[in-house]
Amino acid sequence: MLGVGPVNPVWRKARVFVGVLALLSGMLPHQPATAQRTVSLIRDAEIEDTIRAYAAPVFAAAGLESASVSVHLIGDPALNAFVAGGQRIFVHTGLLMSGETPAQVIGVLAHETGHIAAGHLARAHDAMRGAAAAMIAAMVLGAVAVAAGAGDAGVAAVIGGSSMAERGFLAFSRTQEASADQAALSYLERTQQSARGLVEVLQKLGDQEALQSSRQDPYIRSHPLSRDRMNFIEGHIARSPYSDAPPRPEFVERHARMRAKLFGFLDPPARTLRRYPEGDVSLPARYARAIAHHRAGRTAEALAEIDALVAAHPGDPYFHELRGQIRMESGDPKGAVPDYREARRLAPKSALLASDLGKVLIATEDDANIKAAVEHLVFATRGDPTDPQAWYHLSVAQGRTGEIGLANLASAERALLQGQYVQAREMARRAMGRLSEGSPGWLRAQDLEGEAIRLRQNQQQGR
Repeated sequence: MLGVGPVNPVWRKARVFVGVLALLSGMLPHQPATAQRTVSLIRDAEIEDTIRAYAAPVFAAAGLESASVSVHLIGDPALNAFVAGGQRIFVHTGLLMSGETPAQVIGVLAHETGHIAAGHLARAHDAMRGAAAAMIAAMVLGAVAVAAGAGDAGVAAVIGGSSMAERGFLAFSRTQEASADQAALSYLERTQQSARGLVEVLQKLGDQEALQSSRQDPYIRSHPLSRDRMNFIEGHIARSPYSDAPPRPEFVERHARMRAKLFGFLDPPARTLRRYPEGDVSLPARYARAIAHHRAGRTAEALAEIDALVAAHPGDPYFHELRGQIRMESGDPKGAVPDYREARRLAPKSALLASDLGKVLIATEDDANIKAAVEHLVFATRGDPTDPQAWYHLSVAQGRTGEIGLANLASAERALLQGQYVQAREMARRAMGRLSEGSPGWLRAQDLEGEAIRLRQNQQQGR
C-alpha cells in the first residue's frame, strides 16, 4: 500500500523502497544541465497486481514466462517507461496517472515487451549502457527501505554513476523502435486488443520532438518518434479487426482504482479532493478521498470513506489493507491487525501483504504476536527475496524470539541487498557462528559471505 511520509516530494508508504536515483537532466524534463532530482521506487500490492494483469497476456503472446519478467514502478511524474537490467520493465507513475485508459498503458507495456523479446538490451554493446543497466539492477535489488534504517548508506551504494544511467536507459535506434512497435502490434493482435492506446500515447508525445532535448519528455529521448512509425501503427489500426474492441471491463475498473490511488497518495490532498469531490459517489472517488483525508490528518473522515467501501466490498483485500494502514499510521497498530489479517487471508499469495502484516504485528509490541510475525515474514522473504524491508523486520522478529543466528542471517540478506557489503559479510559470519554447521541457514550464510566479498572487491575495482 502506498503510504504517508514525504520523500522529495513523493509521498511514500512503509512499503516504498526509496531507491534514490540522482539522475541528471537528460532523463528528466525541464531540468538544467547540472540539476539532480530524487525519485523513488514504489512497491504496492494492488498496483503491481494490476500491471501484472495487464502485462500477462502480452508476455504470453511474446513467448515470455510471466514470472521471469519483473515490472517496477518509479515514482516520477514523467510519462515514461523503459527496459533495463535484463527482463525488467520500469514504469513511471506519470504514465499510469496520465493514461486515461488501460489500453494506453498496455500499449506501452507491449512495446517494451517487444524490446525484451527481440533481445535489444542483450545486444547493447555500449559500455556506458551496460554500466547503466547494472546500476538500475542494483537499484532494484538494493532499493533502500527507509523504515529499515541505514538509508543513507544504501542510497550511496546504488546511486553512483548516475550520469552513466542518464545516457544508458536504452536510447534505442529508430530501427529498434520500429521493431518493438511491430512486435507490440502483433502481441495486441494475438490478444485481440486494440492498438489505439499505443498511438494515443505517441500522439501525446508527438509535439515533443520539436523541443530542445532539455525540455523533452524522457520517453522521446529513449524512444525516438518518426512519422513513419506513426504511419505504420495507424495503418495497422485501419486494418485490424480489433481496433474498436472495447477494453476488458475488469481492466477499466482496475485502471480507475489505480489512478485514484496514485492521485490520492501522490497529489496534494486538496487537489485530490477537487478531482474527486464529495458529490462523486463512485468507488474510485471514495477510494481517493479516503486516502486524501488520511494524508491530511482527518482520520475520522478517512475511516468513514473506507468503512463504506469495506462494507460494500468485504471480499476486497486492498480496502482492508487501506483501513489497516490508516489505523496503523494513526497510532493504532493493534486496531490495524484485524484488517491486515483479512487482507492477507483474501490475497494469500501476496508477499507484500504478508510483509506488512508481519510489520504491524511487531508494532503492537505484544510478545504473543511475534511468532506469527516471523511466519508471515518468512513467507514474504521467500516470495520476494529482494525486499530489504521484509528482511529487516524478519531480523527484528527473530531477535525477539531469541533466534539470534537467524536474525543475523536476515540482517546479512538485507545488507547485501542494500549494497552494504562489509556489514553483510560481518553479519553472515555472526550467523555462521551461531547456526549449526552444515544446516541450511549456515550454508546460506556462507554463500552470503562469499557474495559480499566478491561484490566488495568489484566495488573497489570500479566494476
